[in-house]
Amino acid sequence: MSKALVFLADGFEEIEGLTVVDLLRRAGIETQTVAVTGSAEVTGSHKIPVRADVLFEDMDDTDAELYVLPGGMPGTKRLEAHEGLGKLLLDAAASGKKVAAICAAPSVLGGLGILKGRRAACYPGFEDQLTGAEVSMEQVVVSGNVITSRGMGTAVPFGLELVAQMKDRAAADELAERIVYTGNR
Repeated sequence: MSKALVFLADGFEEIEGLTVVDLLRRAGIETQTVAVTGSAEVTGSHKIPVRADVLFEDMDDTDAELYVLPGGMPGTKRLEAHEGLGKLLLDAAASGKKVAAICAAPSVLGGLGILKGRRAACYPGFEDQLTGAEVSMEQVVVSGNVITSRGMGTAVPFGLELVAQMKDRAAADELAERIVYTGNR
């Protein structure tokens, strides 16, 4: 069974991280939250404590097909500073696995060179950090194996697109109906 990994650092945007986890799990996709902080307890940017499923150093990404970065500050900067995560994302992207980021976090992918020649979206003000990308103002952008989104307000369509990428569009549409999501996707 394939799985998704959602990386959390202190200062992550809670809605962006947890909405994705919730939607992926509702769709029956094995999803693990991974703390990059050295402690399983991670505190979001709005001081909401979350207990991650596994520490980065203990995670097994053998079956992982999707790597997700929530935004938020200073969480995004902490994800960017984690060397092991950077290497993991580069290897995942190069091997065709799905790499996704929302809000400020696409800047991490930009800094790694993963966005070169791709279309990407981000939180307003971070466009200059999407190195090599064609910036889009769409809610969610799929460019090959890279999925990006703009911010907290796009967390549900972002999560539903990740379900579509991991399963199929019908599964995402069925989930949208179940959660009474009527917004644009």
